[in-house]
Amino acid sequence: MAQYRIATIEGDGIGPEVTQAAMAVLTEACGAGTLAFEMLEGGAGHYVKSGAVLPDDTFAGCRDADAILHGAAGLPGVVYPDGTEVGNDLHLRLRFRLDLYANVRPIKLLPGVLSPLRAFEGGGIDYVIVRENTEGLYASRGAGVVLRDEIASDSLVVTRKGTERVARFAFDLAARRQGAPRDGQRRVTVCDKANILRSYAFFRRICDEVHAGYPDLAIDYAYADAITVHMLKRPDSYDVIVAENMFGDIISDLGAATVGGMGISPSGEIGDGHALFQGAHGSAPDIAGQNAASPIATVLSGVMMLRWLGQRNGDAALASAADRIEAAVGTVLAEGRAVPRDLGGRASCTEVTDAVRRALA
Repeated sequence: MAQYRIATIEGDGIGPEVTQAAMAVLTEACGAGTLAFEMLEGGAGHYVKSGAVLPDDTFAGCRDADAILHGAAGLPGVVYPDGTEVGNDLHLRLRFRLDLYANVRPIKLLPGVLSPLRAFEGGGIDYVIVRENTEGLYASRGAGVVLRDEIASDSLVVTRKGTERVARFAFDLAARRQGAPRDGQRRVTVCDKANILRSYAFFRRICDEVHAGYPDLAIDYAYADAITVHMLKRPDSYDVIVAENMFGDIISDLGAATVGGMGISPSGEIGDGHALFQGAHGSAPDIAGQNAASPIATVLSGVMMLRWLGQRNGDAALASAADRIEAAVGTVLAEGRAVPRDLGGRASCTEVTDAVRRALA
């Protein structure tokens, strides 16, 4: 039996609670011994104690592992001298040092979850946002300029290499999916502001060039402001959306809100050789230690991790375990067995976790 090393960083706030929950569900589904979780230090709390948000041994453990599972990071008031948050720097450093260039955010309405979009309360939302993860406006991280306390500037960077690879990732993903719920068409939607800025016109042109290699897939376009309307009015028309870093960051959270919120929204940060998986939510220190957090986002991030590992290693058992977990989560929510508090229920983190584990049996 294959065994996979999982570098595991619990982080701050609710991070330890949701990480332990995900580990329990993953172990239940895969069987003891399949996943070897290696617990590593990192985050804002560790920075306060040691001065390091990402210790060298933690980075080495992440670099050498088969995959990375991350809880959440960040604490109120723990910031660098320039005012930026220390917690965010943990996965940002991993992102850039491991070249995790594709941020993957599934936007899927789960069984039993009530969407705030009335027309879609019965389902029909199932698309993925692929966000370029190492360039765009965030390429200026730590390098922006503040001049005489009067002018501040950050540069937006779009390269051919960065755009080609994330566009290819998006088209490859669309080729494996079933298409948009509305019409079954497999398509990639390019989100940009090509009508205003040359950098985004360049981004669109490169996406067009990549699309030429995928004649069986459709391509369309949406300006970043207009797509916020379309995501609310006709979300069933989307299959895969590809966007520059900042735009992808913003529309991903909007998409999450349409399917129940951040507490049930998974994410993956994927490169050619490494991948990190974590819930899309923050560390929520206001409810830390109260057993009140929803573990579903981290559990579903674990599902993404299993599918990535299964595809990468030709391990069908991992893909099967991922399917079983996703089905178990859907059953628990649809039948109201243990509804987390952020979805209007009363179930604790432990109760949701135990219900999902029982549903796997």
